[in-house]
Amino acid sequence: MIRQFELVERVKAYDPGADEDIINRAYVYAMKMHGSQTRLSGDPYFSHPLEVAGILTEYKVDVSSIVTALLHDTIEDTETTLDEVTSLFGKEVAQLVDGVTKLTRIEFQSDQAKQAENFRKFILAMSEDIRVLLVKLADRLHNMRTLHFIENPEKRRRIAVETMDIYAPLAERIGMQGMKQELEDLAFGELNPDARKSILKRLDFLRQKGGDLVPRIITELEKTLSDNGINATITGREKTPYSVWDKMQDKDVSFEQLSDIMAFRVIVDSTEDCYRTLGVAHGAYPVVPGRFKDYISTPKPNGYQSLHTGVFGPERQRIEMQIRTAEMHDVAEHGVAAHWNYKQDGEAKTAPQYRWLRELLDILEHAAEPEEFLEHTKLEMFKDQVFCFTPRGDLINLPRGATPVDFAYAVHSEVGDKCVGAKINGRMMPLRSDLRNGDQVEIITSKAQTPSPTWESFAITGKARSRVRRYIRLQERDEYIKLGRAILERAFQEEGYEFSNKSLSDVLTVFSQQSAEDLIAEVGAGQYAGRDVIEAVYPGIRKKRKDQKVVPLAQARTRHAKSKTGATDADHNGVSIKGLIPGMAMHFANCCHPLPGDRIVGIVTTGKGVTIHTIDCETLEEFVDAPERWLDVSWDINKDDDAVHVGRIHITVLNVPGSLGDLSSVIANNDGNISNLKITDRSPQFFDMLIDIEVRDVKHLTAVIAALRADPAINSVERARG
Repeated sequence: MIRQFELVERVKAYDPGADEDIINRAYVYAMKMHGSQTRLSGDPYFSHPLEVAGILTEYKVDVSSIVTALLHDTIEDTETTLDEVTSLFGKEVAQLVDGVTKLTRIEFQSDQAKQAENFRKFILAMSEDIRVLLVKLADRLHNMRTLHFIENPEKRRRIAVETMDIYAPLAERIGMQGMKQELEDLAFGELNPDARKSILKRLDFLRQKGGDLVPRIITELEKTLSDNGINATITGREKTPYSVWDKMQDKDVSFEQLSDIMAFRVIVDSTEDCYRTLGVAHGAYPVVPGRFKDYISTPKPNGYQSLHTGVFGPERQRIEMQIRTAEMHDVAEHGVAAHWNYKQDGEAKTAPQYRWLRELLDILEHAAEPEEFLEHTKLEMFKDQVFCFTPRGDLINLPRGATPVDFAYAVHSEVGDKCVGAKINGRMMPLRSDLRNGDQVEIITSKAQTPSPTWESFAITGKARSRVRRYIRLQERDEYIKLGRAILERAFQEEGYEFSNKSLSDVLTVFSQQSAEDLIAEVGAGQYAGRDVIEAVYPGIRKKRKDQKVVPLAQARTRHAKSKTGATDADHNGVSIKGLIPGMAMHFANCCHPLPGDRIVGIVTTGKGVTIHTIDCETLEEFVDAPERWLDVSWDINKDDDAVHVGRIHITVLNVPGSLGDLSSVIANNDGNISNLKITDRSPQFFDMLIDIEVRDVKHLTAVIAALRADPAINSVERARG
């Protein structure tokens, strides 16, 4: 465990003007508050915040971050209050401690919905001050180093998955490369210990076989550069087991085929020297094709800059060279923490504003559900990058596999919404085209354009997909409201009443809706029938209908539900089927929706009774080899049938104003009632829908279909099968 004076000395080493008093006070206060608490390892609990502070000193962070690390668990695990921290250590430290405490309280859980909601809060807390994330990453790193003390293997695995999925990518996004690699490798050791041991054995073998190979390569590289007048500091490093394994998986190659297990960092004096060094290296050694990357002219989203190249270097070894200046190296090693490195006058630099963080907040604004936000965020964070340019030369970085639609939304949300076409390198190309590094993309827009639902099938960035989904939701809602209003107007008119939004205000709580438009949309979506609503508004109508022996939709649904749970044929909407054993459970198949008048057959299923299918139902093919399960049944046409039957149709409607209103009017005018509606596909010209219609029998459904076919707004309609 680090001692008090050692922590102060570490901070003073990179910030001589650091406030030594506040560090000492925080050290003593945290030790006092945690008292006799212990960790699973048996160590005093205070050792944890102390180690977290020690990790942060390696990244040369400001004093406020160090103090926050020491205090980060006091509010959560002791009797300390936020007000007490504020009075003792100031408002800035208190805000940071509060932010880290919130992140600790929302640690991800196994439940997907909770995990997604917590990650949403995580992003919000992180966006307020990036130092909160710095402390949290250091906290997670120390917890991963001591993960083996947790006895429950499921809990260890859950923590490792969280680390791999969330914390390691976030560490990379703020440039904390060393922390990212250690987090990944520790998680890898828990999630796939056998693979990690195998790679470690191979790396050990290479080290023993190579002996002093790395020092010999460094010596020759230094001589080659020195002979060409370049002053350089060269260090060699070996990839971590996880990065080796990830590269093998990504490129589908064996261990022996990897060319960059050894990487050499070449630190030079200036950007000009970076390119001179590259020229010397390519002149002295054969180049490995496809290994050159220029991150100086096009930095990574986290600010990383360097030249990467692969060569057959000294002793014919395939090596990777990373060429950068000392300042670039500082950013590469410390990431966002480099922006808090102190100048000689003691003033800290301003923290960078990351575009990716703004985009995550934009996704957060437009995602409907936390799960959707988590999905889009992972899309945003986990992809390799391609770099493209606007016609003015502005750089736009996107995930690999991105399309012009993703590019348009990356430029601006409005540009994406109005996108009608794209020119890639001067040529008109389809919007689903994959973009490549260096492409110049010009987006063509139109004020009349709106997002197309088809974009969701090929857009890959979280921002683009969330915007398109939001538009689809709004469009669906608008269509449901139009349809629901038409259904309700018809229902009210039939009873001699005039429909208005105000008439629904007293029954909103009955249907658990917030507004009249919400209820209308639910009716349009098929969640409620029009007469359910009018009976709630005018309860007297229900008694009148009962006297007329009209079966309400709610009652029909209840009976249908009973049939699914084993109700007898006598209970099933009053329908009688000839050929059944008295008392036998019976229900209608959802694959073919048989109606009175259809030729039918019964299939016996153990524990479920008899399922009634139409004689031409495709599902019956599954029972060809089991004739003992077939029952010869038919409708009892002599029985008075006042039941509601559901027929399903597949319909294609023109995408023009009023088409859904025409659709509902035609069905209503032919004594049908829409009980459910689902839009299965849409395009700028057409809507494809599945509609469940309450009818008396197959003749009634046929009449409805004929009437629909006569309407000019209906492109095609047929009875649905399957």
